[in-house]
Amino acid sequence: MRDLVSGFGYLMKGQRWAARHGRWWGFGMIPALITLVGYAAAIVALFFWTDDVIAWATPFADDWSSPWLGVFRGALTILFAATCLFLAVLTFTAVTLLVGQPFYESLSEQVDRSEGGAVPDSGLSIWSELWIGLREAIALLIRVTLWSVLFFALGFIPAVGQTVIPALAFCVTGFFLTEELTSIALLRRGILLKDRRRMLRSRRLLSLGFGVPLSVLFLIPLVAVFLMPGAVAGATLLVRDLTGENEDAAPRGETAAGAFHGAS
Repeated sequence: MRDLVSGFGYLMKGQRWAARHGRWWGFGMIPALITLVGYAAAIVALFFWTDDVIAWATPFADDWSSPWLGVFRGALTILFAATCLFLAVLTFTAVTLLVGQPFYESLSEQVDRSEGGAVPDSGLSIWSELWIGLREAIALLIRVTLWSVLFFALGFIPAVGQTVIPALAFCVTGFFLTEELTSIALLRRGILLKDRRRMLRSRRLLSLGFGVPLSVLFLIPLVAVFLMPGAVAGATLLVRDLTGENEDAAPRGETAAGAFHGAS
């Protein structure tokens, strides 16, 4: 359970770092604000047409008597809205990081610099990093869509669909958020997507401790904009733990990153 608490600790440390560095906090909010405007317009438009979408998708229920028609389509509306929010929370971070790649790259470097020691550099050009970020964002979108379809289907299971499934959805969301937010600092260290996933899975509770509380907070309107700079800062601190760079990290023998680099 130590990793679970440590993950949440890195989230809080990142927010404190952003609070102490006001200029970087404001700098890091710019991409999030740009993305939020686009998402807000899309969600408002989508929810405005939700009833029509549900009616179009369930023509077989048109002749059902009251109250069954209302109950059935009302339940589908709730599930549809929950699925849209699930997608929005996950893809918001990916899109924000893609839009704000130069912003968050600089912020992450500043966190490393403030912790002392060398600042890792991938040696890639900004265009190469943007191309890698775009490819990984598309890969993430495919995975998120598949998980969303699965959770939407499981939501129809009585009792379990309204209790266990939402909890699992938050865990999956939290892990994906951690994967996205750590991508900047790990890419600067030359660690690509496949190895990043292995590293995070090797410290699954650390990833969940960081990402699950953040996924809950990101559901609150506007909160994601204010927390995004601190989330990137916290993810960088978490990466320093994964790679054994934090002087205060608890001894764990060979780190996951050391194992990967040693095998290469």
